[in-house]
Amino acid sequence: MNRSRLRGAAYGAAAAGLLALAALPFDASATDAAGATGKDKGAAAAPAAGSAEGAADDGDTAAERFGWGKPVPEGTDEFDYGSADKPEPPDTAKWELPGGPGECGEGHDGNGRRCTDNSQVVGGKLRQLGAENGDSGWMASKFGQRYGRWEARVRSEATGEDNGRTYHPLLILWPDSNRWPQDGEYDFLENTAPGEKCAKAFIHYPHDPNAEVQQEPAESCGVDLTEWHNVAVEWTPDHVKGFVDGKEWFSFSGGENDVRDCIQCAPSMHQTIQLDNFFGEGMQTAAYEVDWTRAYSIDGVSEPAARS
Repeated sequence: MNRSRLRGAAYGAAAAGLLALAALPFDASATDAAGATGKDKGAAAAPAAGSAEGAADDGDTAAERFGWGKPVPEGTDEFDYGSADKPEPPDTAKWELPGGPGECGEGHDGNGRRCTDNSQVVGGKLRQLGAENGDSGWMASKFGQRYGRWEARVRSEATGEDNGRTYHPLLILWPDSNRWPQDGEYDFLENTAPGEKCAKAFIHYPHDPNAEVQQEPAESCGVDLTEWHNVAVEWTPDHVKGFVDGKEWFSFSGGENDVRDCIQCAPSMHQTIQLDNFFGEGMQTAAYEVDWTRAYSIDGVSEPAARS
């Protein structure tokens, strides 16, 4: 993952198209209807199953099943603002964005751009859009802590013709230090395409930057990610565990050696929500939606970290 950014790139007419499309069900002509064509297509329409509201209920959560208590307000967003007719950017008191309205930063590993206007709250849910031209959404929580729990209700869908150039929907714990790979990275949801039938995760060890990537993969199949599911991670001094709909699907601990620290030994982290581009331009359009995201502290264990 690459969090570097190039601020100030104008989004222009494509940004207006994005806002206009926020409430539309997807069809093959929807992007053209917004007035963007060719390389200027900077918007992707919403999934056909989408609506102006979030999920009808919370579903099965790890927080309820395991008694995680009340979420930390600073690290929680119910996305209960904005509307289909008047989308709003994510709350900047809680989220770092690529810039102001119409601004973009560099995309993952230099592929495409991460644009503020590609993350919008449309009333009851966050919607990130991945465009054909490679522009997509990214946001980082301003709440950091060492050890804790995070859970989000998500779904994703490819909205364009399959060309093999798919976006990656992710939920990440990223080090507050921004030092990678020395301080680790916990991708507690990372799929190589939207709406896959298996949830995937990649939990990175804090490790020597001169070593090959040190990580543990996980997979839970039978999970239709075009539908709402709750994805959670628990990070303690003893382990990193993942949950889907309240059921544990991975647990990692230890594993230190001469090039890496133990997998749970990262310093303080914060959550990111992102739709990553691994190819550049000519992408298959996609939508990634988050009904809510909640952070929890563990009494006597979590160590809060100040982030600006």
